[in-house]
Amino acid sequence: MNSLLRSTLKIKNASSLARAVVSGNFQENPLQAPLWSRSNSTQSSLAKDNSTNEGFKGHDMLAPFTAGWQTTDSKPLIIDKSEGSYVYDINGKKYLDSLAGLWCTALGGSEPRLVDAAIAQLKKLPFYHSFWNRTTKPSLDLAKELLEIFTARKMAKAFFVNSGSEANDTQVKLVWYYNNALGRPDKKKFIARAKSYHGSTLIAASLSGLPALHQKFDLPAPFVLHTDCPHYWRYHLPGETEEEFATRLANNLEELILKEGPETIAAFIAEPVMGAGGVIPPPATYFEKVQAIVKKYDILFIADEVICAFGRLGTMFGCDKYNIKPDLVSLAKALSSAYLPIGAVLVSPEVSEVIHSQSNKLGSFSHGFTYSGHPASCAVAIEALKIYKERNIVDHVNKVAPRFQEGIKAFSDSPIIGEIRGTGLILGTEFTDNKSPNDPFPSEWGVAAYFGAQCEKHGMLIRVAGDNIMMSPPYIISPSEVDELISIYGKALKETEKRVQELKSQRK
Repeated sequence: MNSLLRSTLKIKNASSLARAVVSGNFQENPLQAPLWSRSNSTQSSLAKDNSTNEGFKGHDMLAPFTAGWQTTDSKPLIIDKSEGSYVYDINGKKYLDSLAGLWCTALGGSEPRLVDAAIAQLKKLPFYHSFWNRTTKPSLDLAKELLEIFTARKMAKAFFVNSGSEANDTQVKLVWYYNNALGRPDKKKFIARAKSYHGSTLIAASLSGLPALHQKFDLPAPFVLHTDCPHYWRYHLPGETEEEFATRLANNLEELILKEGPETIAAFIAEPVMGAGGVIPPPATYFEKVQAIVKKYDILFIADEVICAFGRLGTMFGCDKYNIKPDLVSLAKALSSAYLPIGAVLVSPEVSEVIHSQSNKLGSFSHGFTYSGHPASCAVAIEALKIYKERNIVDHVNKVAPRFQEGIKAFSDSPIIGEIRGTGLILGTEFTDNKSPNDPFPSEWGVAAYFGAQCEKHGMLIRVAGDNIMMSPPYIISPSEVDELISIYGKALKETEKRVQELKSQRK
């Protein structure tokens, strides 16, 4: 656990939590209100931009990942319209949506084919369930399509859910069902990784390796274990190469398995590139070594592809990029380009055969949701997959990604940036002093939150988490829009550098 997380856990005054959050940004590590937020011209200008929002101050919604003070003390940023890579607030101000909603609006905000697919299905059959071998054609067609396009290894079945969180909750139930059927009732523990994010429902939040998702929720559940975060820059030893770092982490994983008892470990879950934990690509040879360990001890491998799938990394799936051969896969977000809620679990033949046999013995596979395979959501997802194919979306990502990555990484020399990391169309920036992972800025400075506010001022939305910012623009982003993104990033960085210098001067 890094010093920033440790300091977060020490904060006892609940009213001071989450004050570093810029309106609309997901904050895993809530901090005290940054100094600039208390009295600053930037805040004043943002307030003017959102002047018509006054009636929504102190609104009635219990807002996700939002501190109570935000809804009572400040006006929400209300997004009213979307168009391609842009969104507009209720006052008509235009923003480049460099997070694609929440890593999800892959085809941007105004794809007519997705809207038409939803309307056509809603007119024909707005809903029917998939229980008791009754179902709809869109759900069957989508299942077939997903099994065909996932080629990292053969998958046998697709089970539909409504979100990534539900997908990962389902994974745990499937794995338990599988091991119980095989007469292995003690094989129930799951290993996830520090800084991972797998969702916010009870089990998914337990799997997640972010302390803020556990605090005061009585989580994680006791069957969840966490192993090392594979962040080379932050955690490697002096002189240790990426390969040596990966070997050490694989050895640590094996030691954890042996300590707990291999007969108790059911599955290992991992994002190909860690998303909400700070955009952390794996070090070289990491997945090769980790897969060998879990296979050695008959532990299932779950690939959480919720953020990485359908082109984000420049491959159709993250498993393709890192040669991962999973037993189970979680999907959501870009599956429908977020136009309607839908997620899926892909199940390998080995696991599905056991589930099939066990359900015959019990008389039913008693798991599912009212909206599993919702026909309208499935229709939109089918159309999204068609568009990805027809427009060669992976090729487009690979064409614009170098411009995006190189353009932002050109700012790496900034004295307030510790590391810029990413691949494809996903990127994170971590702000630290002295370019060291061991020298965080004082939490009350809210450096990343200030940077986020400057981006918002200049017409771009990003995500802030602690002293990290993250970007994952729509797959359809054009070269000129990438240039706009880089330009706004540069302006925000210059203003943030100036602010940090002012704060340092005041501290002397």
